[in-house]
Amino acid sequence: MEKVFWQKIEESLIFVDLEAGSTDEIFEKMGGALIRSGKCKASYIDALKEREDVFPTGIMVQDIGVAIPHTDPEHVAESAIAIGVLQEPVDFFHMGTNPAEGAKVPVIFVIMLAIAGNHHLEMLQKAIQLIQDQEVLWKLTQAENAKQIIEIIKKKEEKENENS
Repeated sequence: MEKVFWQKIEESLIFVDLEAGSTDEIFEKMGGALIRSGKCKASYIDALKEREDVFPTGIMVQDIGVAIPHTDPEHVAESAIAIGVLQEPVDFFHMGTNPAEGAKVPVIFVIMLAIAGNHHLEMLQKAIQLIQDQEVLWKLTQAENAKQIIEIIKKKEEKENENS
């Protein structure tokens, strides 16, 4: 599962220089691409929004705001990942807080997970491993196109596989 997952990243699901003014707009643009690709069901976007309201996904990794929105497997046809590098930061509520507390994270990098079946924890762990590497995360936010993002992720994965 682990190795195959990152090899399945599709250029059509990577958004460099994504223009969005709100979390809803991010969900509609990136989630819409997942739906159009056949990876997610029509209910995916609404499910993302509902889950984000209860379980926020924004986190600060050093000085880079990241969000990892995802939802339940019943809204997913086939596991996939969408990546977005935002033109301007969009506020997400901080992971592990109640949105009523108002703790916000200015997010610039979004990893949207579409998780089918029971691979929820594995895929979340893979996404977190990726963003925990500060150098890799910085490179991802500076990438000029989808091919560069895929290369950066593959290099990191190959290095991890050599070390394991």
